[in-house]
Amino acid sequence: MTSLDIGIATIRTIRTAAGRVGDGWRRMSRWLNSVMPKGLYARALLIIIAPMVILQSVVAFVFMERHWNLVTQRLSAGVVQDIAALIDVQRGYPQDADHAQIRRIAQERLGLVVDFLPVSEMPPPGPKPFFSLLDQALSIELRKQIARPFWIDTVGKSALVEIRIQLDNAVMRVFARRNAAYASNSEIFLFWMVGTSAVLLAVAIGFLRNQIRPILRLADAAESFGKGRDVPNFRPRGAREVRRAAQAFIEMKGRVERSIEQRTTMLAGVSHDLRTILTRFKLELALIGDSPEVEAMKKDIDEMSRMLEAYLAFARGDFGEQSAPTDMAAFLEELKGDAERNGHASSVVFHGPPVVTVRPAAFKRCLANLVSNAARHASSISITGHRDHRWLTVTVDDDGPGIPIALREEVFKPFLRLDDARNQDEGGTGLGLAIARDIARSHGGDIALGDSPLGGLRATVRVPV
Repeated sequence: MTSLDIGIATIRTIRTAAGRVGDGWRRMSRWLNSVMPKGLYARALLIIIAPMVILQSVVAFVFMERHWNLVTQRLSAGVVQDIAALIDVQRGYPQDADHAQIRRIAQERLGLVVDFLPVSEMPPPGPKPFFSLLDQALSIELRKQIARPFWIDTVGKSALVEIRIQLDNAVMRVFARRNAAYASNSEIFLFWMVGTSAVLLAVAIGFLRNQIRPILRLADAAESFGKGRDVPNFRPRGAREVRRAAQAFIEMKGRVERSIEQRTTMLAGVSHDLRTILTRFKLELALIGDSPEVEAMKKDIDEMSRMLEAYLAFARGDFGEQSAPTDMAAFLEELKGDAERNGHASSVVFHGPPVVTVRPAAFKRCLANLVSNAARHASSISITGHRDHRWLTVTVDDDGPGIPIALREEVFKPFLRLDDARNQDEGGTGLGLAIARDIARSHGGDIALGDSPLGGLRATVRVPV
């Protein structure tokens, strides 16, 4: 194998390893994204809490591991030194047979309670605490300074530590105060650590709540404006960046409203001028008299009037109507009655709370267009409404010929009149479905077409509540 082949193989190996590392990193990133909170409030709290917990843990570890360990070792060494001194006194002064002087010196000078027991076996080792620096420190110092068999109990009497040391002719039992051999201020340290953390956390929660509230208000205002609802008393609040975003939203909202208002004003003028001309045509035809040609021209003028109204309604988009709570169940019953009066078998079912905030006239026109489109091509119509905590869904099913899948988006285009399409009506303009979708989208929703269980077309309107 040449050096070139070796270099190529090495590069391939490196690329494979890099690819594996990249795949592992991507899997870890996906896992972190799945377990991390999604809300800004929870993420901001995590950003504050995580460093605090890490810092407190490090401080606690360093303090307990270094400071407490060192202090406890020195205190334990001092107690063991006192015990070793008492053992030396007991050895050096055998005339003190009853050990009265040793007990007095230990009690008065060293703060220890000492007595001597007959020689016997040491008690069995007692239970040891899971984490005790005192046991470890005393055991180490006793082995190092006295080097005799011993037994210690740091659990039985909470305020005292019992130590037994086997001597040549007796067993020396010593009771020492626990705080003389152990740094016992751990509870105070933990209390201050947890208390200060709780105070900082409460301050952080209050501060974050005040900072996030303007963002939520901005989101609610943008959502309401997107649904065609009014946004009263909305003012920029919060941090500088949030105020800037809110001010940009207000300016955008004003530009959109001015544009729609100008378009509506222009269309009102065009409508007035065209209606004047059509009215003049009607008067002139009325003066001419009756004839087949005049009747045909009157029909053309009437059709032009209907087309003009449809064009203007589509262009206006029913702008200006305010949203109001509307009883959808009663709404659908009205549509059912209209369809039955035109000779179509209809049924209505509604599930959930019926009151929904919409623009009543506009939404009624949206649903009426769908029902009339179904009635034009079918004999039976089924209307179903369902409202949950987020969406209002209304489906209009019929038993007509339906629309091919390839044309179900095409029929929503304005002015489109296909030969066999269901949005073509007698003398119509091809705007029924386009107007219906425009109204649904102005409410923040949409319309979709699909197959109906009745065998025809299903039109589904879905708008947020």
